[in-house]
Amino acid sequence: MGSVARDLPLVKGYTSICTVENSGGYVKSRAILSNVNMTLSKRGDYVVRSALALARAWPTGEPRKIREVVAEMGVPQTFASQILAELVRAGLASSKAGKDGGYRLSRAPEEIALVDVVEAGEGPLRAERCALGDGPCRWDEVCPLHETWRTATEALRQVLGATTLADLAQRDLDLEAGRASPVPDSHRHGPVSIAVDDWVHVEAGIAALGGCIAREQIVGRAVEGAYEEADALRAGLDPAGTPWSPLHALASCVPHPSADNDGVVRPTAKSASGATGADATDGGTADGAEPALHFSLSWEAASGDGVTSHADVELVATPVDPDRTQLKVHGRLRPPVASTPEPVDPEVVERLGQVVIRSLLRRIARATEEAAVSSHAPTKPRRSRSTARSGSANGTKNGTGARRGRATTEGTTAGAVRA
Repeated sequence: MGSVARDLPLVKGYTSICTVENSGGYVKSRAILSNVNMTLSKRGDYVVRSALALARAWPTGEPRKIREVVAEMGVPQTFASQILAELVRAGLASSKAGKDGGYRLSRAPEEIALVDVVEAGEGPLRAERCALGDGPCRWDEVCPLHETWRTATEALRQVLGATTLADLAQRDLDLEAGRASPVPDSHRHGPVSIAVDDWVHVEAGIAALGGCIAREQIVGRAVEGAYEEADALRAGLDPAGTPWSPLHALASCVPHPSADNDGVVRPTAKSASGATGADATDGGTADGAEPALHFSLSWEAASGDGVTSHADVELVATPVDPDRTQLKVHGRLRPPVASTPEPVDPEVVERLGQVVIRSLLRRIARATEEAAVSSHAPTKPRRSRSTARSGSANGTKNGTGARRGRATTEGTTAGAVRA
């Protein structure tokens, strides 16, 4: 009796490689069963993620941009608009065009059942055909499994129908805050995220820092530069590893939903002593110090190998004095580690992750300081029209004048960031 491994046609529920044994006149196969697929399709997955992003944003009263959903939930940018359109077609969300537009749930998350969201991405949750195949002639009308399968399908719909989008959003917030209980059968796979926590001092007031953080272009460029810096280190530590340098990075930075601030610093009256404090809190201090600012920052960075990195962190800006602010970041970062047979050194991954965070903070600080210096740069007095003409003529004749004068204000840099 001999056995040989052959490539057999792929049958649902089996692996494609089976061991075939020839046992004296008949052939039998020993296929390895895989698990029944009880997960959502990619489309259904992205629809639920997008709905969850809109549910988390519901208390703010503001619509979510496509880029914000992509950065927060890891929905591929290529399909994000189509996925959100599915929620609109299902009547679960509405869209608004324009600068202040975006996507928003059509009603409160407490009024949207999870089954409606799932069906928006997967289609009606019911059997379209009999669970068993053609079978004997006596099964022409119905098969013996029909009633059991129908009962199981209805039970699934009842569970999903009893769960609201608000329930899902609350669980997600609990996971983010570390309040969720561990689940033994979580079935999660892929690279594990790492905890990140770091801070720098910025040589600028909290208003200037808050203004730069609110500009997503600045934050997006900082994220890209941070990954490029980490990749330069990775090339020396792990030349054959997954590149960290991103093809593109999408960042979303909004006021933290659990904070009292709206991301805008407003003037506050100082106390008689003129104190402003490093002990500022969310609601300000008793002596009138400016309150700390909290931002939720999410991003997705895709590398050349199709591997993506994701992060969900909180930025906290706390005034140290009128001209200096502490910028702190804490949260979790999922590194761009591909699934390979060779194990990845966790110490290298964690080191690269910390490099990303430290570089991100320094780049935001540098951009803030440069903007603060530029805003305080002296402006040249305006000349009269006749003087301008004269100066222009002299400059043309002598090769000097206005053009040379303009160049003297360029190249201003900010001071070093102190950590």
